[in-house]
Amino acid sequence: MSSQKATDLTVEKALKILKKYSCSENKTVNSEAEKEQLRQALLLIISLSEWENIGICASNEREGFTALKSYLQAFGYDNDFKIEEEVNIQEPIYIKFNTQKMSHYLVSYTGKYRGVLVSCQVENDELVGTYGHFPLDLF
Repeated sequence: MSSQKATDLTVEKALKILKKYSCSENKTVNSEAEKEQLRQALLLIISLSEWENIGICASNEREGFTALKSYLQAFGYDNDFKIEEEVNIQEPIYIKFNTQKMSHYLVSYTGKYRGVLVSCQVENDELVGTYGHFPLDLF
């Protein structure tokens, strides 16, 4: 889990920010300030989560694993996840990563969307849910 920077962001404010991106296929981040606010909101909720599922839709394997590695690092997970030098899949892919098991699977993806979904697993009904679609390069 992540270490949260000192901020006046409350859980309620964080959830409100994240829900703007939930089920919104084309919501874009328009400024660096908006990107930082989104990062902090997501990190706050992640810090309260027991574990997460991360879903990544990317144009190819390298792009997908680069995004996955940056999200895992931002969330505070130690990982020795290596991005292969020889990337085999040069078509759109979907990666699902489970932080409880620290495992993933990868499949071909035919959709147009590119980005990240984060599903928080926690017993608190207020926090449990899937958030995103977030930019691949949020972190």
